[in-house]
Amino acid sequence: MPDRTMRGVYPILSIPFDSKGRVATEDFERLIDWTVGHRVHGVGVAMASEIYKLTEAERDSVIRTVVKQVGGKAKIVINTGAEGTDVAIHYSRRAEELGAHALMIRPPTYVPSGPDETVDYFKRIAEAVKIPIFLQDQSTAQVGPALAVRCARAHPNLCYVKVESPPTAPRVAEAAKLRGDSGLILFGGAGGAFFLEELRRGAVGTMPGNTLPDVFVKVWDLWEAGKQAEAQREFHKYQPLIRTLGQGLGLANWIYKDVLVERGVIRPEAAFARHPSLKPDEIQRKEVVQLLEELGLRSRAGARA
Repeated sequence: MPDRTMRGVYPILSIPFDSKGRVATEDFERLIDWTVGHRVHGVGVAMASEIYKLTEAERDSVIRTVVKQVGGKAKIVINTGAEGTDVAIHYSRRAEELGAHALMIRPPTYVPSGPDETVDYFKRIAEAVKIPIFLQDQSTAQVGPALAVRCARAHPNLCYVKVESPPTAPRVAEAAKLRGDSGLILFGGAGGAFFLEELRRGAVGTMPGNTLPDVFVKVWDLWEAGKQAEAQREFHKYQPLIRTLGQGLGLANWIYKDVLVERGVIRPEAAFARHPSLKPDEIQRKEVVQLLEELGLRSRAGARA
């Protein structure tokens, strides 16, 4: 049976790139160490990592780096979706071979398919690997609650869903209501903006961005200790920053890395997103710095000159 014990905070790692679009490996290693050092329960390499912009050789290198640096201290989830089932199976088998503990896959969108084809897509991939799969429900590639339950009943490896299509809280609640004995396990995503609302409705974890692992772990620990009111007060402090981070992939890829520079995790020289992506203007950068200053999260050593 696949591992059904995953729960908690699973940040999606940002991949640092230099100005020429090359993976800044040393910065990436430092970022992984920093993230795992905050006692996260897992990490992911997925859409917010810009995995879809990597060559096949780069994918392998990134996965190897993550597996090496994590060193068994947390679970590792790798996004292996593709527009073709055979390609997704290839990526999935390779991630499993390199040490991933779980996969995350969104349905194909280039040629839209109906629910029967989507279930078959996920089932064929699940049959090709031995590790569990997170169904990724995004607004542009939806796996609604009923469809997620169908997938979970189709194969035991299809046992997790990451709910990201807004509004996420009602979708988590509906999935919790419909899942019955399917074994479907619910995670939130979408930057963790509705982390607590999702937990109240049946989620057992979240997959936010990689900028605030310490904050999400602290809130999780308070929640797990039964201090829900305190968890809510703590989390609400960071809502303006989380809102700023949740502006969609492209712009967010740059902002994530600006925050990581300001927090002293990566160098400015490694804080580039790969093209195409919308670069924030200087007003946006100043707004982010101001938020970090107000929250006491800015590292003087790491701040941009």
